[in-house]
Amino acid sequence: MCLPGFPFATRSVLRRRLDQVGLGLAGLCALHCIATLVLVSALGLGGHFLMDEQIHRIGLVLALGVAALALGWGLRRHRRRLPFVVALAGLALMAGALMVPHGPREFALTLAGVGIVGAAHWLNLRAGR
Repeated sequence: MCLPGFPFATRSVLRRRLDQVGLGLAGLCALHCIATLVLVSALGLGGHFLMDEQIHRIGLVLALGVAALALGWGLRRHRRRLPFVVALAGLALMAGALMVPHGPREFALTLAGVGIVGAAHWLNLRAGR
């Protein structure tokens, strides 16, 4: 069955793609965190841009949106709650990172949250097979 507006995409393909986007966003976020640490700490470059709070807020909004679509859709399809619950824990850590000042705690909370959200998307992909 094809979705309206997506003539060549089945629902399962689209759901898988959303999880893959979620994994990609998690990877980009982790790369951003590590690049910020290296560039700002070691080289003193890019702090005004890389440490901007807007980047973190936008990333969290994107993560929330993709997770809600992909994991909510997965929950309806395969009825396994684990990916959804794991994602909630990771998103909570990411949101918590916005509430602490820049530094090691923020870095640790963000990376842990991103890793957990990535794991949730992976679990969702596995559950959908």
